[in-house]
Amino acid sequence: MTIYESEYPDAQIPDVSVTDFILRHSKRLADKVAIIDGPTGRTVTYAQLEGRIRALAGGLQARGVGPGTTIALMSPNLPEFAIVFHAVALAGATVTTLNPTYGAEELAFQLKDAGASWIVTIGMFAEVAAKAADEAGVDHRVIIGDAPEGWEGLAGLFGAPLAEQVSVDPAEDVVVLPYSSGTTSFPKGVMLTHRNLVANLVQTEAPIKMLEDEVIFAVLPFFHIYGMTVLMNFTLSSGATMVTVPRFDMVQMLELTQEHGITRLFLVPPIVLGLAKHPIVDNYDLSSVKQIFSGAAPLGGELAEEAANRVGCTVAQGYGMTELSPVSHAIPEGVVRPGSSGTLLPNTRARLIDPETGKDAAAGEEGELWVAGPQVMKGYLNNAEATANTLDADGWLHTGDIARIDPDGHTYIVDRLKELIKVKGFQVPPAELEALIIQHPAVADVAVIGIPDDEAGELPKAFVVKKPGAEVSADAIKAHVAEHLARYKHLHEVEFMEQIPKSASGKILRRLLRDGS
Repeated sequence: MTIYESEYPDAQIPDVSVTDFILRHSKRLADKVAIIDGPTGRTVTYAQLEGRIRALAGGLQARGVGPGTTIALMSPNLPEFAIVFHAVALAGATVTTLNPTYGAEELAFQLKDAGASWIVTIGMFAEVAAKAADEAGVDHRVIIGDAPEGWEGLAGLFGAPLAEQVSVDPAEDVVVLPYSSGTTSFPKGVMLTHRNLVANLVQTEAPIKMLEDEVIFAVLPFFHIYGMTVLMNFTLSSGATMVTVPRFDMVQMLELTQEHGITRLFLVPPIVLGLAKHPIVDNYDLSSVKQIFSGAAPLGGELAEEAANRVGCTVAQGYGMTELSPVSHAIPEGVVRPGSSGTLLPNTRARLIDPETGKDAAAGEEGELWVAGPQVMKGYLNNAEATANTLDADGWLHTGDIARIDPDGHTYIVDRLKELIKVKGFQVPPAELEALIIQHPAVADVAVIGIPDDEAGELPKAFVVKKPGAEVSADAIKAHVAEHLARYKHLHEVEFMEQIPKSASGKILRRLLRDGS
């Protein structure tokens, strides 16, 4: 057995809740701005942040929220996201984060699967959230801001401040349930404990030396584990300041970077591509930026170098997944290694397994990346089979990604063993699209793969077999998908064929489809 060890010394993981950890500097930094709402300039200091978290936690507790309660949070990046998230955590309950681009069907699935009894959102999403809540039987409905009929305003929930964390077992109690498609199938609730999140925050301190005087641009969505851990929680636990924006806009990002002296841009490859190529970048002073950090999908070495030269900073990337809370690898501060996903974080081990033989790959050879460490999820909610398929009895998480590790310990992701499609960092499981497309009355069989795209990384393509005598257009298939699923899951291409290639056991041979497309 070949086990790769981290070059960092083991970090001490405090036995505390995630909210106690992110508020560890709040009294010392009471008057320092913790969060700036980018579009409005509204600020929240560390003292205000702690006060509002404790008051909302107390109000929720008075309404019966506590251990065993799951609250769904569907919001763009706003200061209130952090307040609600940590108030729920402080009250001993669980947050499940919802993707605001989901349709009512997708939202209802997650609400029911997570067992949510509350939903918190903003007015813009109230209509679709209400439909989902009706279907899922969620009665407690809260709006951040002015509440429409049938909803309760968040402001009315604040109560007597909760002085301390409701008793939890950090190693066992689930604080957040983000949803992931894992390797292939429908979204599953990833059970992340307080300790998972705290461990990953401590581990991330090793490669990313974030200082208290730094200003972080927070555009990557907090409902996604990357934005949740690396932007929202890591910034706050470091005592730095973050500038939140509800959606990405290149001009706004450049303006806010110049205005607030942003020091780090945590991005995904499509935005890094814009920084490297867009002519408008030259119109702004980006001299405050010392690092661009890319995650959620692989970033090519040439593109990284081009963006670094354009902005005048280092460009680093990391590797992770929801099931890893999410980070297992990152480029150390000051190191330039284009194309590398970084080295192992403290307390983290890895193996490379030959998928054909199930044995450890020889030095220099490629294999499926397995990871072990305190950031590894507890498991999938109510899904022992999926958990066992991903997390083995010895604690190794099978990532489904094919990697190689160089002599310096740098990991390079070279392929994907799993079938998951990654669109701008978001997961699109082929099985979900296939289950929907096969419901179309003209479709006899279907297979979906991801095809390469410079901007998105990958885009979904469907191969469709029509029923005998049926007539249906590619546009009709695309419209059928668009009616039910979030925009990033929409089909980019549809190709009709006579037969879907399958193995003797009936498994779709996606490699043949990829090779021919």
